[in-house]
Amino acid sequence: MTQERNNDQYTFPFEKLEIWHHAVDLADCTLSILDASPTNKHPKLSVQMEAAVSRVAQHIAEGKGKQYKKDFIQSLQTAESSLFEFLTVTELLKRRGCIGEQEGTKLRAQSEIINRKLHGLINSLRKE
Repeated sequence: MTQERNNDQYTFPFEKLEIWHHAVDLADCTLSILDASPTNKHPKLSVQMEAAVSRVAQHIAEGKGKQYKKDFIQSLQTAESSLFEFLTVTELLKRRGCIGEQEGTKLRAQSEIINRKLHGLINSLRKE
């Protein structure tokens, strides 16, 4: 899902993070699922889901721009909180039939990868 970049285009520091690309892919996948689902049944949950999943990548990018390592770690922890919020809303929409079992499983699998990578990056930053 990750889009190829023009080699002449400037790369922002957060764009070098694999975890950021995974988070953007998750958000893109989620938006595609929401576009195809009957979100009018629970519009507030759908909006909340969209906001939570987009905040994961936003917090990673924001954290990469922080001057101090501890602030970056805090932003990564906030990204994890947004991921957990996203997963909770995903489960609710799945139970209400707004998201299919297959889509829910796919989103959960992508979220697990992101969660593991978040923990790996946090642990790596703490050891530096």
